[in-house]
Amino acid sequence: MRRRRAVSGFTLIEILVVLAIVAIAAGVAIAVLDGNDSERAVREARRFAGALEHAAARAQVRAETLGVSADGSAWRFWRRDEGGRWQPVGDDDVLATHSLPEPLRLAATTYSGRAIEPGAILPLRPTGRNEPFTFELAARDGALMLAADPLNRVSVSKASP
Repeated sequence: MRRRRAVSGFTLIEILVVLAIVAIAAGVAIAVLDGNDSERAVREARRFAGALEHAAARAQVRAETLGVSADGSAWRFWRRDEGGRWQPVGDDDVLATHSLPEPLRLAATTYSGRAIEPGAILPLRPTGRNEPFTFELAARDGALMLAADPLNRVSVSKASP
């Protein structure tokens, strides 16, 4: 009598079940790590606040005039050249152009206590004596206000409605 040899391996059903479990676990992990819009907004606000403080310190250390602007979907840092023209900063990873994840929106709101035009470049002087300014970072479920004081400290708070 002939004996059947045991076949080793997995069936297609077993593989599909494992793939479904892995896909569900990955979806849960992404949801947990990504968070909601307000958590993402806080993360981005802190990142931007750190970049603003870094830029103000760099302007003083290198005796150069830097600037910052926001166009809604990204922020940019600028350097004023000898001719007085603004050029994008390209030699500093912290000051590189940063695109915001959807649906976050960033806009400069005031400079020296006055409303400003969208996309305006706010200067950061080499003397360290900068005018106070604010940016608003908006998400679907609220907004955050970033406020820089004359000592170049940036605070993050909930924007008033």
